[in-house]
Amino acid sequence: MKRSTNTSSSKSSAIEAKKPKLPETNIHVGGSRTLSVKCEKYDRPFPYFRKPTETGRFSQDHERNFHHDRRQLRYYIKPTKSDPCFDLRQGYTSRIRKDESVKEYLDDMLRWVMMNKEKFMLQSDKNQLDAKEGIDSLHTDFVCWRGLLTRLMCTPYENKDDWKIAVTKFRGTYFLCEFETERKKQREEQMTQQQDEMSYWGWKFEQYVTADKPNGRPDTDRPVNNNEGFCSVVRSRLHSHSLVFGGEVDGVDSSIPGDNKYLELKTSRIMQARRQEQNFRRFKLIKWWAQSFLLGITKIIAGFRDDDGIVHSLEEYQTQKIPSLTKDIHNPWQPNVCFNFLEQVLGFIKETVTTDDPKMVHLLTWSPGKDLECRCLGRDSSYVFLPDWFLHWEGWSADK
Repeated sequence: MKRSTNTSSSKSSAIEAKKPKLPETNIHVGGSRTLSVKCEKYDRPFPYFRKPTETGRFSQDHERNFHHDRRQLRYYIKPTKSDPCFDLRQGYTSRIRKDESVKEYLDDMLRWVMMNKEKFMLQSDKNQLDAKEGIDSLHTDFVCWRGLLTRLMCTPYENKDDWKIAVTKFRGTYFLCEFETERKKQREEQMTQQQDEMSYWGWKFEQYVTADKPNGRPDTDRPVNNNEGFCSVVRSRLHSHSLVFGGEVDGVDSSIPGDNKYLELKTSRIMQARRQEQNFRRFKLIKWWAQSFLLGITKIIAGFRDDDGIVHSLEEYQTQKIPSLTKDIHNPWQPNVCFNFLEQVLGFIKETVTTDDPKMVHLLTWSPGKDLECRCLGRDSSYVFLPDWFLHWEGWSADK
């Protein structure tokens, strides 16, 4: 995780001086602002990014219930054979699917926040206030899911998937929540059985190489349950923006040095031609790198499968070395562009969304080949996503 280009305060000041300033302006209901997504605008030195530190964790059980503990944490079990022949099709018909019609928004992140009020207090508050007293703010600029940040980071190089993100400001914090686009909805409705089965393969691979306890034995006869998950919550800072975000973690590997022993598990098709290798490095590795880098995950283990869903080999990738694997492709993606664009979007949000009102939503939208657009939807739109039980939480102070 440590990068020599992103920790120096003097370099950070120099970068800030070169960075183009956005005009400070808000937009009225129905109005909009745009932001360019062109890569060349963000090809500047890597911005300051503080190493992510875990501040908490939570689990989601077989019925998708929230638990403030580690019960769903999995442990990596390295296969003993070089060609494990894992059959990823096994158990497809008996899988337990998550109910996608239930919109989760930021709910589990908010539940975690409510159970960790003390982690959002300033040190002076911790020293002076009784634990039963309320807080007026989270003292954090942005709260969201890791996947949303990954989506933003990869946008300058994305050529297929559009996205839609709702933003609301409440007690000084910007809450971000991704919504499904019409294009994605249509794609899922038109998905073939073969495509649906292939989407299951990644879950099955995780089952083959993890157990519920250290040195345990993977149980591949148990139905895969898409409801289950373990999430890590981290704090970080990108330039001047403080961030708290959660991301699902596939497992831990005790052989990883350092404090963060989490790892990411992936599957990919066996590559037999140079073009396949180039596409893998251009389009897939950027997403693997971004989502792991954000959580401070240093190791990714990929299972390479054939077209029948049989895994024949595993390969380890060191997150910090992934960008170097793209240097031999034409116009490779660049980590500094990804992070500079993310930083610019966060600044754009701050300068555009100025009304502190949880019922007021601004919608960020983007499609390949176009600028990012932010529209003010006004109050009480269908995109309001902060629940009343969070807005009226007894942990808030009454003076706001």
